[in-house]
Amino acid sequence: MKKPAMKSAELPLSSSTGRLSDRIYDHVLGQIAIGILPVNCRLPPENGLAELLGVSRPVVREALTRLRDDGLIASRQGAGWFVTRCPAANAFDFAPVSSIPDIQRCFVFRMAVEGDAAALAARNRDRQSLRRIQQVLTRLDTMVAQGREGGLGVEEDLLFHRTIAEASGNRFFVETLTSLREQIAIGVNLNRNLSLIQPRGRILRGQQEHRRVFEAIEAQDEDGARRAMRTHVENARKRIFEGG
Repeated sequence: MKKPAMKSAELPLSSSTGRLSDRIYDHVLGQIAIGILPVNCRLPPENGLAELLGVSRPVVREALTRLRDDGLIASRQGAGWFVTRCPAANAFDFAPVSSIPDIQRCFVFRMAVEGDAAALAARNRDRQSLRRIQQVLTRLDTMVAQGREGGLGVEEDLLFHRTIAEASGNRFFVETLTSLREQIAIGVNLNRNLSLIQPRGRILRGQQEHRRVFEAIEAQDEDGARRAMRTHVENARKRIFEGG
């Protein structure tokens, strides 16, 4: 298969501050997302990318390694790097390409932090905190039932996760989510926007995952709550980037 030329004019590198490898990552990801580098296409060699983008070869290698770790490209011995997957269709309609890597990293971070917060919530929750979580869950149920007329439910989704952090009894979980609110909101907003233009089962799955987290907390099942929350956050990431 003939490899298409990298068209730097299609997606110019940002001049904003930030690590060079982040910008190379964004650039190559953008080429994949808009089809210049389709699935099964071979990327130009590292030295060619370095020369084209005006960076060192180690910078290119670091960016390609991260793309590999995200499951977007893979190396074939003696043949170079090949595109293995494109992000889910429509993902880039709602988030600029430059934000995609940080959205992914935020989801990974949330898996660890919110998983432990849910486990502690299962251990420490009382009737009042459990009632607050259930009230937010009920509000989300109503919005899901109403479909488009119910709105996106971004604030309610954020509140559900915050209320669980509060139920943990450890203020540092709450403060961590508060400090990351803007970054988390981008991912939640993106996910819920995508749910409006895709089959209804997508948003129903997310709400079922919320309910499993609540049920584990209600049952004071620490391990179950941790698993349910980690699964929910990882599945939310997959629904954006893998079309799950």
